Amino acid sequence: MFGFRKKTSLPSAAEALPGRPSPIATAEKHFVNKHPLKGPYPTGTETVLFGLGCFWGAERKFWQIGEAVYVTAVGYAAGVTPNPTYEEVCSGLTGHNEVVLVAYDPAKISFEALLKTFWESHDPTQGMRQGNDTGTQYRSGIYTTTPGQKQVALSSRDVYAKALASRNFDPITTEILDAPAFYFAEDYHQQYLAKNPNGYCGLGGTGVACQIGTGVAA
Repeated sequence: MFGFRKKTSLPSAAEALPGRPSPIATAEKHFVNKHPLKGPYPTGTETVLFGLGCFWGAERKFWQIGEAVYVTAVGYAAGVTPNPTYEEVCSGLTGHNEVVLVAYDPAKISFEALLKTFWESHDPTQGMRQGNDTGTQYRSGIYTTTPGQKQVALSSRDVYAKALASRNFDPITTEILDAPAFYFAEDYHQQYLAKNPNGYCGLGGTGVACQIGTGVAA
């Protein structure tokens, strides 16, 4: 997340690092709200993965929403290498994106409201970068866990694309996919900016509002 890697193309399966069969160690509880990071989550909780640049700042955007978000966690998704480390992801040879897992209560917050936070917290037109952070791990992405989430995400992209075009921004490059395997990042990355309040955060939005509904029903 310091802009030292400039690889901007995804590796093929043949090029990707081999990884490992077992998960790397991570935290047991959320540093801020003390909820179990890996669950079990309360009945009715839904999950989604968001990639919007450096995952330190991205995660903070979602835990700050409040109690409607049960837990957040940072990790790696949408790549090839199983159970990668941060250093391996930084090499550009795993194909993974830095993402935030958001476990939320749809009775308390709509998926549209989460999408509004997502779209307005970064610039989704930048391709394989976000601000000064360049590389495939910083690409914009939404990784959905239900058909309803995916439909709403696609609709919100179309709405926001029109708003951005009216302000002369480039087309949106956000990938919207069914959620792939998610690998929890190392303990020190979890809720990093709560542990290090003056730590690096390279996120910056476009300044363009996302006009989507914020009712409870998604």
